[in-house]
Amino acid sequence: MSNPLALIVDDEPDIRELLEITLGRMNIETRSAEDLRSARALLENEQFDLCLTDMRLPDGNGIELVETISQQYPQLPVAVITAHGNMDSAVQALKAGAFDFVSKPVDLTMLRKLVGTALKLEQHTTSKQKPPDSEERKSELLGKSPAAEQIRTMIRKLARSQAPVFISGESGTGKELAARLIHQQGPRADHNFIAVNCGAIPQELMESEFFGHLKGSFTGAGADKEGLFQAADGGTLFLDEVADLPLNMQVKLLRAIQEKSIRPVGAQKELPVDVRIASATHKDLSSLVDQGDFRQDLFYRINVIELTIPPLRDRKEDIALLADKMLNRIAAQSGTEKPRIERAALKALFDYSFPGNIRELENILERAIALCEGNTITLDDLLIPHSTHIETSKSATPVFDMNTPLDAHMEKVERELITQALEQTHWNKTAAAKKLGISFRALRYKLDKLGID
Repeated sequence: MSNPLALIVDDEPDIRELLEITLGRMNIETRSAEDLRSARALLENEQFDLCLTDMRLPDGNGIELVETISQQYPQLPVAVITAHGNMDSAVQALKAGAFDFVSKPVDLTMLRKLVGTALKLEQHTTSKQKPPDSEERKSELLGKSPAAEQIRTMIRKLARSQAPVFISGESGTGKELAARLIHQQGPRADHNFIAVNCGAIPQELMESEFFGHLKGSFTGAGADKEGLFQAADGGTLFLDEVADLPLNMQVKLLRAIQEKSIRPVGAQKELPVDVRIASATHKDLSSLVDQGDFRQDLFYRINVIELTIPPLRDRKEDIALLADKMLNRIAAQSGTEKPRIERAALKALFDYSFPGNIRELENILERAIALCEGNTITLDDLLIPHSTHIETSKSATPVFDMNTPLDAHMEKVERELITQALEQTHWNKTAAAKKLGISFRALRYKLDKLGID
């Protein structure tokens, strides 16, 4: 098997020589160019496994070469070499399709890691597909809708990059699953995928949790502790609900992303870390930036590439497949036979808007399995409103206070509709259930839950 071949593009002879020597010691052959014209000529005549290009070139800039490679040689990983502290250029290159970046003066340890990851990506792209029972298939994104296929296509593209990816979408849509798939399908799959809910960490422990600490660095630090960045070294760190980070922690996270290094609490020296950042939130991050609750510079760093996960109501054709897979899993976990869903129940699922998305679908099915008699899930077992034939006036419509939690608001609406139906039927529960379009058993359950006597 022949050695990998790398294209080096830099107008400084000393930098070219440094890169040639470093890659040569890694058993990588090199070809060098000092400008865009000669780089393009080499690309036309030879097949490369990696390209390293400086941002400033005599006849243009590295972004132009990145764009050329992205369009004409999409399987070729290209990394850019930027001036120290010039993160704007790095972000611009990543958006244009660069695999990663390294800053001057070039840290040879980080360079070797970058090159190793890039070559893994090239091998990953050209290798045969894994068998269906591999780990990659165990957490697949299900669905045959155009929306689901579009997400899968984006995930495959994002897996080839090392750029920070921001995943937006409503709660319960599967943002962490998307981040995990990006990790699994990329060159970092052999290393850790570390997921953390930023809103679940006490503020006073955040720095220690993210960056680790040394023994004795604060009261209670009885031993050295590895942080999340160290645990994810070589892999991916997924920051769920990143909007919940306090401003002082946002500054430290920004520095870690820019410098690719962290300093544990109590340490004097920085530690280099090789981590891809994926982040997500169900909140409108750009609005938080406008309000001053989220740093604009951090927003630009983590939002190099955005992946939007659509709500379940926009991909309803996937509900039957999702429900089938969920029932298989729930039955296997409980050691019971998989139940079937009657046609009326399935139609009710199609008609429901699922404000809680895929997570809510799973909760509904778990509850239905517990409630169903025999081996068939009926409409009554779902306990979701499938019709609300209630005469209401505009004045009876409750106003939604944006400071009220959604669960509390939904409970208030449900309570008012049920009470209204009972009053219209003179508290005949059978008639009220019929008017609400739910079963008597479902109404009884809701009355108990809401404390309506």
